[in-house]
Amino acid sequence: MKTILYATDYSENSAAALKYAQALGTQLDTRLVVTHIFDYPTVLGTEVLSEPFPNLEKDNFKMHRSKLEEFCTEHLGDEWDTPNIQLEVGENKSVIKGIILVAEEWQAEMIIVGMWGGSGLRELIMGSTTKQLIEKAPCPVLAIPADMSRMPINTIVYATDFEEEDIHAIQKLVEIAKPLDARIDIVHISTKEEYKGDMQMKWFKEALEERIKYKNIKFKMLFSEDIFESLRIYLGDVGADLMVMLEREKKGFLKKWFHQDLVKKMESYGRVPLMSFNEHNHQTLYY
Repeated sequence: MKTILYATDYSENSAAALKYAQALGTQLDTRLVVTHIFDYPTVLGTEVLSEPFPNLEKDNFKMHRSKLEEFCTEHLGDEWDTPNIQLEVGENKSVIKGIILVAEEWQAEMIIVGMWGGSGLRELIMGSTTKQLIEKAPCPVLAIPADMSRMPINTIVYATDFEEEDIHAIQKLVEIAKPLDARIDIVHISTKEEYKGDMQMKWFKEALEERIKYKNIKFKMLFSEDIFESLRIYLGDVGADLMVMLEREKKGFLKKWFHQDLVKKMESYGRVPLMSFNEHNHQTLYY
């Protein structure tokens, strides 16, 4: 991994994600790009044009660059001013499009955002903007809880459906886990009625072991009528430092789970960063 992109809205709630991104970038010895996306103000509902205000674009970029520097200094001290950390201010009507353009420009292999933001409609909030980012980003998205207090990634939990797409995602996940010497718990949670059978699990394990040469992987099968609650308990039992899911177009965990009640449950738990791969982009990562 060469580049991590962190996107901020300057909110206090996103500060934990900045500290996390800086620490992770240091551990992985990667470049960290810190970005903020803004758009121009409007006058009576009409966009301010550059002709009557020739310095508007330059002044806006200069202002947001200064704010970004202040934000980094406030939360990272002087540690941020190194060759491995780059600041990138972008202008776009869409936060999502703006972040994606920066990610593509820098060929980022991961995007880190705060799980909750603090700027109204433009906040990076799980279930809305972050979910859209997960669906459209060219790389995995890592959402960090606002009260995140620990950084070392020792235990990663990956929720699997025993499908081919999972294997591709886990291959990429190993690229992150290996330099951290982190254990990956591959967990399948199912009701008795929906369980696909021992043969499917055996096939998945053999396929994974054939393609991935990483010994620090273990498998866990759980049966429950409440998938979310069982996962929440498991995360606590193993002291998970990172939760990973694969967003699928038709039947992914995120499509099934990210409705209002379950978002509130995740927020109330609020201790484990959530990394989301998308089945459409896991083969286009810049590894």
